[in-house]
Amino acid sequence: MVNKVILVGNVGLDPEVRTTESGVKVARVRLATTERIYNRQTNENTELTEWHTITLWRGLADVVDRYVRKGSQLYIEGRLRTREWTDKDNIKRYTTEIMADEMKLLGRRSDNQQAGAPMGGQQGYSQPQGGYSQPSGASYAQPAAQPTQPSSIPAPQDDPDDLPF
Repeated sequence: MVNKVILVGNVGLDPEVRTTESGVKVARVRLATTERIYNRQTNENTELTEWHTITLWRGLADVVDRYVRKGSQLYIEGRLRTREWTDKDNIKRYTTEIMADEMKLLGRRSDNQQAGAPMGGQQGYSQPQGGYSQPSGASYAQPAAQPTQPSSIPAPQDDPDDLPF
């Protein structure tokens, strides 16, 4: 069985970054993807924008906290996850989000510049060549041309009760 999502889009709001009671960092990002659709009958292009909620854990949440802001362009690989809960009016609610396994910062460096970084010709960070990957249960080989950030942190258990949002 395969549950894989790949998105390239723009961040719509500054990310929410929190730390769980156990000290694990988690970030939530709202990502917009836009698809252009050409209507042959009217000879017009229309745009369809979808909004996605992305959840990133541990090291990925650290990178989001440091470098991602509203307007940043991101590449996300992850898995769909649906959670349910009962709201204050005792109505059952559902949400579907993407649990990110990999993230790459796209666009110009100045687009993803860390808040408060030096101005002028200086950039707030140096972007790695590959992306940032969250370890997962399955192991797979990365191409040599695209190294990922090493991490010894185990994959999250994706416990819906552990989400602070």
